[in-house]
Amino acid sequence: MKKLFFATIIVFNVLITQSQNQSDLMGSKNQIGLKVTDVANGTLQLNYERLLGKHISVNLGIGFKGQEGLVRLSGLDTEQLKTNDITYSGFKIIPEVRYYINKTQTNKLDGFYFGAYLKYTKFQSDLNGTYINDAQETFTLEFDSDFQVISTGFMVGYKLPLSKKFFLDFLIAGPGAGFYKFSFVNKEDLPEEFYEDFNAALDNYSIFDLLSGDFRFNSTNKSSDFIMPSFRWGITLAYSF
Repeated sequence: MKKLFFATIIVFNVLITQSQNQSDLMGSKNQIGLKVTDVANGTLQLNYERLLGKHISVNLGIGFKGQEGLVRLSGLDTEQLKTNDITYSGFKIIPEVRYYINKTQTNKLDGFYFGAYLKYTKFQSDLNGTYINDAQETFTLEFDSDFQVISTGFMVGYKLPLSKKFFLDFLIAGPGAGFYKFSFVNKEDLPEEFYEDFNAALDNYSIFDLLSGDFRFNSTNKSSDFIMPSFRWGITLAYSF
């Protein structure tokens, strides 16, 4: 009986120690965060992450962008077509699934991780300027544009614990594919030749080198759909609770 008693005590102590170690490792199951690398571009993105299992978590990011920001697209500037710089505003929603690597963890939601994401983005912008045709007639440009992107891909990152409550989340790489839809509404009457010159001006943007030859605007179809590679990265300051 004594041997059984001491054996029971030893097993009980081992179980308590393991339980305490796991509890220390796991910590809190919830985190909220602010993506600090987006602030400079006029975007406020907040994240909420919840641990579902020992290694798996889900994360939801919601971001809102104003017109202001460091990143601006220069306007079109040709002999016939001149526009203002392109600014945009809107929102984005990013659900993620993450898997944390056990050997790199010291808390519940830190260390190296990899996962998958889905991202929906909707931005609005305006494009104003002037157009001069071959007959030297001047036309006013006034467009309202709508830009939607659905992208999906994989990601890898590392979450660094700063203290028991604060963490820095480094999204190192998030390659994927984006399905883009760009449309605009013209508020002014324009001649048919404008759209040929407009498409030619867009060809000067290096980003359009990745698109197929089907990407064209015309007077009857003022929208275009295309697929392009997408990439995510960033740094988020997170708080655990």
